[in-house]
Amino acid sequence: MKKKLILREIDEDDLPVFFLQQRDPDARHMAAFVPKSPHDEEAFMKRWKKILADDSVIKRTIDVDGEVIGMISCFEREGTPEVTYWLGKEHWGKGFATRALKLLLDLVPKRPLYARTAKDNRASVRVLEKGGFSLAGEEKAFANARDKEIDEWIYKLEPDRD
Repeated sequence: MKKKLILREIDEDDLPVFFLQQRDPDARHMAAFVPKSPHDEEAFMKRWKKILADDSVIKRTIDVDGEVIGMISCFEREGTPEVTYWLGKEHWGKGFATRALKLLLDLVPKRPLYARTAKDNRASVRVLEKGGFSLAGEEKAFANARDKEIDEWIYKLEPDRD
């Protein structure tokens, strides 16, 4: 039986789960572009309270059968709408990120939309491609989790064409 996945408003009670997820070294390596101090709970909570107060950001908890498994959001980076997501490592490879992205795309009518991923994050590449995104560019950026500059791919979801 397929597990029920919903996107719901983020509740402050979800933040401790997100904090634990961001501390996982494997997840941080895959995400690459993360805050410098994964163990600084005060900084994490301060950043998230700012995000929660920002009505321009569409942010949702990914909930599967009542369990918080991650988050997904759409925000603007220098005037460009961008999608980001994070799932706890124990939920990888089960199709949850792909399903969550498709639900988010129904909430966000704005196109084009962009997403970024470390070039070697094959799982995230697959999620984006299944969501209809295509490779639009590449750049180098400093990845805190890897403490070095790495290749980053930029993906774009074009408007639907009739």
